[in-house]
Amino acid sequence: MTEKNLQELWEQYEKTNQPSLKEKLIIEYAPLVKYVAGRLNIYLGQNVEYEDLISYGIFGLIDAIDKFDLSKGVKFETYASLRIRGAILDSIRKLDWVPRSLRQKYKQIEKICMELETELGRSATDEELAEKIGISKEEVQETLKKINLLSLISLEEYVEQNNEPRADTDFPRSAEQPETYIEKQELKRILKEAIEKLPEREQKILFFYYFEELTLKEISAIMGVSESRISQLHTKAITRLKGKLGRYRSILFELF
Repeated sequence: MTEKNLQELWEQYEKTNQPSLKEKLIIEYAPLVKYVAGRLNIYLGQNVEYEDLISYGIFGLIDAIDKFDLSKGVKFETYASLRIRGAILDSIRKLDWVPRSLRQKYKQIEKICMELETELGRSATDEELAEKIGISKEEVQETLKKINLLSLISLEEYVEQNNEPRADTDFPRSAEQPETYIEKQELKRILKEAIEKLPEREQKILFFYYFEELTLKEISAIMGVSESRISQLHTKAITRLKGKLGRYRSILFELF
C-alpha cells in the first residue's frame, strides 16, 4: 500500500471507525509486530515461544490503532512499536515464571564479573565465572539465559517511567538545554570506551542489535552460533557494561 493510500485509510478510519477499515490497518501493520517480537527475542531466548510473542504483540497493535491521534503528527510506526513492546512485556510479566531468587543471582553474577575483571585485567570466561561462583559452566549459561529477561524488564520500567513518548505528545520535542546535551555526549563517550573494552564477540552483538537493529535470528546466522548462545553473550555484555559504567549506568536505559 502506498503512503498516500495508507494516509487515506487512516483518515477514513478516523472519521467512520468502521471495523473493516480497522482490520485493514491491522493487516497493514502486522509485519511491525513480527519485527518487534523478533527484536525482543534476544532477551527472551528459549523461555517464551516466538509465536506467543506475536500473539501478545497483536493486542498492542490493536490498542495503538484505537488510541492513535492522526492530528498530532506522530509517526504511527514509532508509537505502535512502543505499544506492541509494552503489550508483550506486560503479558510476560503476568506469566510470573521468574523466581525471586533469580534477581539475587543476577546481582551476584554482576558483582563477580567486575571482581574477576579487576583481578584478571580482562573479561572473565564462562569457565572462570563458574569456578568463582562455585557452579558449573552450564549453570552459568542457563542463569544468563534466564536473567536476560530481568535486564529487559528493568530497562523497560525505566523507559516507561521516564521517557515513553505518547500519541498525544507533540513532536518534535523542545530542544535540550546545552548542559544536558553536553552531559549526554560525555556519557556516550564513556559508554563507547566501555564497549570497546568488551570481548570482540560481545561488541559485535551489541552493534548488530542496537545499531544495525537485527533480530536474534539474524545475528545468530551472521555469527554462526545458536540463538541461545547469542542471548547469553548479550546478557554478559550488558552485565559487564552496567558494572563498568558505575554511577553512569543509567545511560544504558537512555540509549538501549
